[in-house]
Amino acid sequence: MTMEPSSAASSNRWRNWFNGAYIVRFLEMVQDLIVISLCIGLFSFMVMQLREMFLSLLPPLDFPRVTADILFLLILVELFRLLIIYLKEHRVSIGVAVEVSIVSVLREIIVRGILETPWVQVMAACSFLIVLGGLLVVRAWIPPTFDGVDPEQQISRRHRIRLAQALAERDSKLDA
Repeated sequence: MTMEPSSAASSNRWRNWFNGAYIVRFLEMVQDLIVISLCIGLFSFMVMQLREMFLSLLPPLDFPRVTADILFLLILVELFRLLIIYLKEHRVSIGVAVEVSIVSVLREIIVRGILETPWVQVMAACSFLIVLGGLLVVRAWIPPTFDGVDPEQQISRRHRIRLAQALAERDSKLDA
């Protein structure tokens, strides 16, 4: 049973589209658009927060609120940096994520006041900060996988070569 040339071309076109590379590229583009919209929204929120911070500097000065606003703005800046790194490298930076977490915990402790916070929460925050600090130290010792040899890329490349060979063999059998 032979296929008509137009139906074979149509079948190849669909097979190529569902090959995975097109789908992955499309999904990555959609994901990038989502991250770009998050960046725009976060930037807009930072501008509004900056306005609120300047308004809180007017008399009467509420020092804890000003401090909380400044620290919150720094957290937003770090989150924005995390999104920018994701857009550039398509990965979440562990170091930046840990830094954001550390600043967030410290902000909560500063805003609430260390003397007004129950000792159990202080101990939990200290434990959490020790773990996050340990993550930063361990992250500094781990060699980056994105600067040079990436084992996942090598395995993926081998898989693509095997898949291309299998498709070429199958196409040659269909042509014969």
